[in-house]
Amino acid sequence: MQELAKWVLDPSHTKVGFSVRHFGISEVDGFFKNYNGTVKTEKEDFSDLQVNVTVQTDSIDTNDAQRDAHLKADDFFNVEKFQEMNFESTKLESTDTDNEYKMHGNLTIRGITKPVIFDLEYAGTVPQDPFGNTKAGFFLTGIINRQDFGLSFNVMLGTGNLAVSNKVKINIPVQLLKTVQL
Repeated sequence: MQELAKWVLDPSHTKVGFSVRHFGISEVDGFFKNYNGTVKTEKEDFSDLQVNVTVQTDSIDTNDAQRDAHLKADDFFNVEKFQEMNFESTKLESTDTDNEYKMHGNLTIRGITKPVIFDLEYAGTVPQDPFGNTKAGFFLTGIINRQDFGLSFNVMLGTGNLAVSNKVKINIPVQLLKTVQL
């Protein structure tokens, strides 16, 4: 049996990103600057991985300071009360496509925990980068309904569109750095 390997998120090559439809006619992209996470696995193809990620909600950045301040307020994340959101995987399900999985887990936002399923693509491993590190890459995508997590602020526009869609697209390119064999 192979030893359990521990990996951490490489912050210079990982982006915890999202996009949401705005006014029904465009999308706003954003990301969280501060997060940490670990991945544990015994298999080289990561088919048994265990993930735990914590994101600092006050690190949200949508390239608009006024909008970011609103997102940090009680209408959305309420960063004073809920400083973190968390994802913890519960199961990895194989698909019919090599290196693609359904990652099941529990997502907690604003103190509300709900089961979610994300698509996960394993892009490969570099056993030794120019600095002697082992790295692995993934692409995690999915959709959540922000209403499920108490992010309920909205305004109906005269066009009949909502100011902010309830559907949030999650887009997280991930690069892991192998830190230790446990």
